[in-house]
Amino acid sequence: MPPADTGASAAARADASAPPSPATTSAPADPEAAKLHPGGPGYRRMSFALFAAGVATFALLYSTQALLPAISADLAVTPDQASWTVSAATFGLALAVIPLSALSERFGRRTMMTASLSVAALIAMLVPFAPDLGWLVALRAVQGVALAGLPASAMAFLAEEVRAKALVAAIGLFVAGNSIGGMSGRIVTGWVAQAWGWRAALGAVGVMAVVCAVAFRLLVPKARHFSPRKVGPRALARTLGGHLGDPLLRRLYGIGALFMTVFGAVYTVIGYRLVDEPFNLPQGIVGSIFLIYLVGTVSSAAAGRLVARVGRRGALYLAVGTTAAGLLLTLTASLLAVLLGLVLITAGFFAGHAVASSSVSRAAKTARAQASALYQCAYYIGSSIGGALGATAFYAGGWEATVALGLAAMVGAASITLYATRKAAAERRVLHMQKAA
Repeated sequence: MPPADTGASAAARADASAPPSPATTSAPADPEAAKLHPGGPGYRRMSFALFAAGVATFALLYSTQALLPAISADLAVTPDQASWTVSAATFGLALAVIPLSALSERFGRRTMMTASLSVAALIAMLVPFAPDLGWLVALRAVQGVALAGLPASAMAFLAEEVRAKALVAAIGLFVAGNSIGGMSGRIVTGWVAQAWGWRAALGAVGVMAVVCAVAFRLLVPKARHFSPRKVGPRALARTLGGHLGDPLLRRLYGIGALFMTVFGAVYTVIGYRLVDEPFNLPQGIVGSIFLIYLVGTVSSAAAGRLVARVGRRGALYLAVGTTAAGLLLTLTASLLAVLLGLVLITAGFFAGHAVASSSVSRAAKTARAQASALYQCAYYIGSSIGGALGATAFYAGGWEATVALGLAAMVGAASITLYATRKAAAERRVLHMQKAA
C-alpha cells in the first residue's frame, strides 16, 4: 500500500526538482552529536543525579557492614552469622537484577531507577526496627531486591544517553558515587552507633537515602535515546543466552565477580579485626576507616585516563597488582601498614570495577540493560560469596585466611586477563600473516 500523499510530501517532490542547496546536501547528522557530553547541556545534571543514585545504592547495600561487631555483640551471634545482614542484601540484588532490567526495557531506565531507589529508601526506614537477626536478614534481602533495578538500568541509561568517548568517564562518576556512598554510610553508622547504637545508625542511613532519592528524581534528565520494547521470558532467555555465549562478556563477568569477592571479604571482616587485638579501636574510629573510600572515588573517576594510557587489559593488570599488594600489606601488625593496604585494595578494586563495567556497556551492541544486569548479577554474587566466605574464613582461621581467599580471587582475575591478552596477540599474528600473504 503506497503512503498517503500529504502537503509535506508534495513540497518534498517540488524541492527535489530544484537545484540542491548547500544546506540540503550536507551529510546526515551524527547520532552521537545529540547525546550528552562533558560541557554540553544536561551532562552536569545527569552526572549529579547518577552520583546521588550511586551514593544511595552503596550506602544502603552495605549499611550494616561497619556495624557487624556491634550487631554480633547485641544479638549474640557469630561473625559469619552477622555477615548475612550484608550478604542477604547483595544476594537479593543479584537474583533480581536481571528481571528488573528486563522491566526497564519496557518502562524506561529513568522510571525503573526512580522506583528502585524510592522503595529501597522506604525499606531502610523499617530496618532499624527489626526485632532479631532473622527479621534483619529478611528485610535486608528485600532491600537488596528493591535496589536491583538501579545498577543495570543506570549503566544502560549512560550507554544510551552519553557519547561513546565519554562513557568510561561517565560510568566512572557513577562508580565514584558508589564509593562516596559506601564511605559516608559507614562513617555515619560508625559514629552514630558509638553514641546511640546500631539501630539509630541504620536509621541515619535511611534518612540519607531518602534525601538522595529526592535529589535524583529532581535532577535526572529525561531519556532521549530510549525506545521501549516488551521483553517476554523467551526473548529474555535468548538475550541472556546470547550475552553468556559471548566469550568477551563472560570474561568481564568473571573479572567483576572476582574483584568483588575480594572487596566483600575484606570490608565485611575488617571491622572485627580492628576492634580486636592488637588494635582495639572504638566503633566510631572503625567507621572512620572507611574514609579510605575516597581513594576509590579518585581511582574510578580516573579509570578513563588510565585506559587511554595503558589499554583496558593493562588497566586490569594494574588493578589486580594493586589489590594483591594491599592484601599482603594488611597481614602486618602495624595499623599504618593495614591502612595503607586498605588504600591499595580500594584503589585497585574501584579501578578494576570501572574498567570491567564500562567494557561490558561498550561490548554489548544490543540489549545493554541485560548485558549490564548479568555483570551486576556476577558482581553481587561475588560480593555475597566474598562476604560470607570471608567471614567464615576469619572465624575459622583469622585474618590470614581472609587474605588467602582474596589473593586466590586476584590470581583468578589475572589469569582471565592473561588469557585475553594471549588470545588478542594470537589474533593479531593471524591477521598480520593474512595481510602478508
